[in-house]
Amino acid sequence: MHFQQIESAGPGAEAQTLKPLKTFTEKSSSLPFGHHLPLESISGPTYLTAQTLVQQVAYTLSDKIFSYSAETFDLDIAIKYWTEQKEKNAFGYQTGVSSLEARTGAGSIALGYMFSRDFDLKKRHIPQSIIASSSTLHYLRPVLDQLSLLYSVANPLIAHIAAVDYTADSSAGLVSDYVSSLTLAEDLGMGLVCSPSVFEAQHMSLFATLLSSVLPTIHTYDGISVGRETARLVDTLDQARLYNSYQAVMEAVSEVDKKHSDNEGRVVRLLQAFNDEFGEDYKLFDYYGHQEPESVLVVFGTVEASLSAQVANALARDGDKLGVINVRVYRPFVEEAFLEVLPKSTQTIAVLGQVKDEAAVFDAAEFSRLYSDVIAAVQFAFDRNMEVIDIKYAREQAWTPSNILDVFQQIYGEKTQSEEVRSYVDILNTADVRQYTFWNLDKSPAANAPVALGKLLSLDSAKNVFVRSGHDNLVRGGAVRHDIRNADYTIEAPYSVEQADVSFVGDETLLHEFDVLNSVKADSSLIIKLPGAKDEDIEKRLSPALRKTILSKDVELFVLDPTLSETLTEYPTLETYLTQLAFLKIAREDLLVSSLPKLAAINGSSEILEKLAGELHTTLREIDVPVAWGTVDEDVRPLQLPSDININSFASFDTIEPEPPSLLKSWVIAAKGLSFKEAYGTETVLRPDLGIKTFVAHVKEHRRLTPLSYDRNIFHIEFDLGDSGLKYAIGEALGIHAENDKTEVEQFIKWYGLNPEEIVEVPSREDANILVNRTVYQSLIQNVDIFGRPPKRFYEALAEFASDEKEKKELLTLGGPEGAVEFKRRAEVDTITFADILLEFPSAHPSFHDIVRIVSPMKRREYSIASSQHVTPNSVSLLIVTVNWVDPQGRDRFGQATRYLNGLNVGAPVTVSVKPSVMKLPPKTTAPIIMAGLGTGLAPFRAFVQERAFQKQQGHDIGEVLLYMGSRHQREEYLYGEEWEAYQDAGIITLLGRAFSRDQPQKIYIQDRMRQTLSDIRKAYLRNEGSFYLCGPTWPVPDVTEVLQEAVEVEYLAKHGRGGRKVDSRREIETLKEAQRYVLEVY
Repeated sequence: MHFQQIESAGPGAEAQTLKPLKTFTEKSSSLPFGHHLPLESISGPTYLTAQTLVQQVAYTLSDKIFSYSAETFDLDIAIKYWTEQKEKNAFGYQTGVSSLEARTGAGSIALGYMFSRDFDLKKRHIPQSIIASSSTLHYLRPVLDQLSLLYSVANPLIAHIAAVDYTADSSAGLVSDYVSSLTLAEDLGMGLVCSPSVFEAQHMSLFATLLSSVLPTIHTYDGISVGRETARLVDTLDQARLYNSYQAVMEAVSEVDKKHSDNEGRVVRLLQAFNDEFGEDYKLFDYYGHQEPESVLVVFGTVEASLSAQVANALARDGDKLGVINVRVYRPFVEEAFLEVLPKSTQTIAVLGQVKDEAAVFDAAEFSRLYSDVIAAVQFAFDRNMEVIDIKYAREQAWTPSNILDVFQQIYGEKTQSEEVRSYVDILNTADVRQYTFWNLDKSPAANAPVALGKLLSLDSAKNVFVRSGHDNLVRGGAVRHDIRNADYTIEAPYSVEQADVSFVGDETLLHEFDVLNSVKADSSLIIKLPGAKDEDIEKRLSPALRKTILSKDVELFVLDPTLSETLTEYPTLETYLTQLAFLKIAREDLLVSSLPKLAAINGSSEILEKLAGELHTTLREIDVPVAWGTVDEDVRPLQLPSDININSFASFDTIEPEPPSLLKSWVIAAKGLSFKEAYGTETVLRPDLGIKTFVAHVKEHRRLTPLSYDRNIFHIEFDLGDSGLKYAIGEALGIHAENDKTEVEQFIKWYGLNPEEIVEVPSREDANILVNRTVYQSLIQNVDIFGRPPKRFYEALAEFASDEKEKKELLTLGGPEGAVEFKRRAEVDTITFADILLEFPSAHPSFHDIVRIVSPMKRREYSIASSQHVTPNSVSLLIVTVNWVDPQGRDRFGQATRYLNGLNVGAPVTVSVKPSVMKLPPKTTAPIIMAGLGTGLAPFRAFVQERAFQKQQGHDIGEVLLYMGSRHQREEYLYGEEWEAYQDAGIITLLGRAFSRDQPQKIYIQDRMRQTLSDIRKAYLRNEGSFYLCGPTWPVPDVTEVLQEAVEVEYLAKHGRGGRKVDSRREIETLKEAQRYVLEVY
């Protein structure tokens, strides 16, 4: 039996016995389930997207539509299809559709059309529509400005604006942009209406079209998620009902409008007539929450309105006196209507106002547009003081229930009625809503499988299915995430799934890019596609952190192995059907048999699906999760991965086969790249050799802390951040992108016979797969670790270039097992460098492009930050000890990074980056902290203490602060001693335990000071639920841990006496580790 492939088998193929397979191709994520709908099919209960509904209203009620859509945005894909199908609008003719480019002069054709000499004046009452994204408004502004002045003799104009824009100023990619619409509406006197959800998108599109009869109007809605999510709408208006309702409302207000001289009165009357027509109760401003709130949040935006309303209602049910006002119509801003919905009990109004970027958020002189309107409305309306707060946020902000909750806590306080700090608010009943998440690569044959499954689930009329997707084209050549929610009733969840019942990962590399398990709930199921995986290999293919989370969340783990399918071995393109069946097997086994015919009607064929379903017992298997997965070695740090994709595209990435790299280029090729940047893909960036976000800081202070006569040079170095934009959090590390010593580099170039100005292509410091153009001199200064310690493989690689047989044999010996002892001596005693070996074996003389291939690239060095940005907002500090020694040949040797830092003068520029760390303060300011730092290990604790001092200054209660410090001598190494004593006098540090090991005959170490104050540790750490931190060398870890175990045992005896069972103190410490209350950063 032969099976039909998705692609044609080509000429001469063997005859097929099965019918051609039906394929499921997603044409656009802005269409329901990715497929087109005939205009007449939009009616009653049906699955739609807000984007499709906006286009339906525009096509039905417009004379012409002027579309300005980026190619992948597909804002006009439905109207283009209806035009091809020659669909007519409500006025009896085909709507004109012009797809235009967004550039200077955009909109001029619309203005020219309306005021052309041959314009049919009988159509003057028919609206003209613009469909665009907010990124286009800048180009449309001049034309809209002219139109506003001529509006009394123009057609009604409605602009449907998807709030989406690209940003090049951050890594966000696509951002929800409302500030452009807010600004334009205010500056030009235009109307502005916002759709708060997909369920109101059609009504608000219609209302905005009606409002355009009064003044030119913008209708805006979320263009990233809500606008493109497929959802079931029950009372969808068809084309006829749209037109009849439009006419009815226009007729209802036609006479009354003549009595209103202002736009505010006309919009109020228009909304009243609209409500009368549809039996709705829409308001210009909608209130949700407690009946007698003390704090009220004012919001504008689709996701903002939906989430804040649901969170406010949830908190109000628990007795929290807060509420939210959703601004449905921003312009005209009817102050009387706003004050009418504002509860009389309100004491504080917080405005959640969008501004352009992070710089505007932190600029105290800049206010959000919405804030200005709110404060103007309430300033003279009350005979009492009303506090109005502007909570600004940048366009990059992605809203979830959790960070909306953070906003409420910011304005209302951290305590709820039960006096417990909330960290989560549940707006979905996860018992009634099944949630599924799919992670895959764009190029996967199963990339569209989730959409087909969503279509299958939607066939159950008793259920409501929601499907959303997003693309991150900067990860693995293009990654895609799909979310499906399946509920018994209508829900609003305009955010990514956070509690998935079943998750599917279609490529294991994505597990190294995203924290997939952060969005699964406990006792859920995880399916990972692992081709060719044996049971004994599973543990090796999953990271320790992932394995631990699988166990701790009690996740059922399944492996899908397509290589075990006989059918897929012959036809790999059928993988999408196997993926769909595997998902149904785990998530909805009841549908696996009963719904195969329905699934075959969507894609595939009954024969193929039945055959693949029969192979599931082989291709899909459950993996036993051993208890040992819960134990992770101390030296294994958890990966700090993003929990969601960064949506930077609405379509998959068009792969372009790269040109094979050349490791040696001439200046001519480099010049071409600089002259023709678009053709060569050239970018001008700070330190292009680095694959991470970098900044330039300047040395502000360089101060030695130890005496010149002392053998250890420990110094404090502070960097001025200037306008670099660098932000860092407490406990994070500063990456120093150091340079090799210039004198040594020049000596090596001269000795090796290199041309320092020659253009070469070298691997970047952070990713050897990324090649950058540099001169030989630049490469040796910043890229090639020529003075670093070589591994064994370097000796083996260098042997290939040796022309002397004796030298070649010796190099091979050093690189092999028989040379292990000599290699170790060279590395640890002689501290040999790459350059030393090249000098030692002169017959092995590789060219420079071979050197950059076999010599390791330089790595950045991270140092714990010794300052809090709340205290020093424009600077960052480090505590450094220089690393230096003398080798057996009498040569002075230095640690590359500390030598570089020690040689910097005040004002010198330095390339830096920020790295997250496990050293984080507890979320509660009242939680005690116990810190133990040895030598330069005190650095992060200086930041901790500064932050606690800042918190106290801000009026927060703070917990006990216990600091234990260790060094050799107080006179020489009392690092930051005066600061610690000042903080102790100020009541910030409650206990200062100083251990100077060599200042007395008997050695006193940090663990001894801890043991002497065990009662203080018991109180702060165990009774008051504090957190313990140790930073410095590894050697004291066992002794310090032993002291903490003693504290656990003594505390247990004090509570339970000696008659009970003995406490397992080691296990208790492990529990504290898991709770992030025992944190080590040792080296």
